[in-house]
Order: sequence, then structure tokens, then C-alpha cells
Amino acid sequence: MRKSSLLTVLLFAFIFYAPAVYAQGGAKAGQDPSTIRDPDLEKDSLHSLEVARHYFKLRKAYVAALQRCEEIIAGNPHFASIDEVLFMAGESSRALAENKGKQSSSLYVIFDGNNKRTLKPEEFRDLAREYLSRLLNEYPQSKFRSQSEEDLRALGGPPKPKTEGGKQ
Repeated sequence: MRKSSLLTVLLFAFIFYAPAVYAQGGAKAGQDPSTIRDPDLEKDSLHSLEVARHYFKLRKAYVAALQRCEEIIAGNPHFASIDEVLFMAGESSRALAENKGKQSSSLYVIFDGNNKRTLKPEEFRDLAREYLSRLLNEYPQSKFRSQSEEDLRALGGPPKPKTEGGKQ
């Protein structure tokens, strides 16, 4: 009798507490802790990526697309679709270097200390090479790899080598 009541209690505990323990999730075996993603940040980044796609593909607003991509890169560098973000940032920079699109490249402003300035075409080309090189160096299995390699050849050379710290 004692064994059956103990078995009943264990069965009861397993049935009712196992789902609560499973729902807590956590890191999976062998999972890199740097790839654990915040669901809210992923959702915000995905929304920004969808907006960037809209600007890039439908509106040909490359300044707006580049700015959205840079926001994602800065705010969520471990975003699940960061390879697409890097690709779109590189393509937008390349288009601005070639003076394509419906927005003037002069709308893209950077700050040097307290001074604002716009980039020259060769600076946009360098920016495009940086983004596309980073894509190739950090995400070699990306579906954007072949197009990135082709675009880098058009920009004048192989990918920039990966430096220590992951920065180009």
C-alpha cells in the first residue's frame, strides 16, 4: 500500500510539475549563450527589417533602408536575420554610391564631432564593402553569400579581411 501511494504521489508530481519546468526553457545543451535572444528585441528588429525591406524594394528609398539596417545592427547584433540586414545595408550603400534610388545620398548624414556631413560616393562604396565583407566573413552559410560576392567584385575586389574583435 505504501509503494502504491508513493508511486501515485510521484506520478501526480510528474504530470503537474513537468510542464512548468519545461516551460522555463533556458539554454539548450551545446547552445552558445550569445545566441540566446530576447523575444521582444527580436520582434522589434523583425519589424524594422520589414520596414527596411519596404523602403529598399518598393520605394527605392536607400537612405531610409540603410538607416533602418544600421539601427538593427547597433541595437541587436545577434538578430536571427542579421545576415539579411548586412546584405541590405551593403546593397543600399552601393546604390547610394551609384546615385540610384528616389532619395538623394545627401540625406544620409554622419556626425564628425559637432559637425554634420554627408558621405562621398567612394565612402558609400567603402561602407558597402564593409557590410558585404562582414556578411561573408561572419555568415559564410548565408543565402545572400553568392550575391554579396558578386557585388564585392563589382565594387572592386575581394572581401575585406576579418580583423580581431569582429570589426572590419
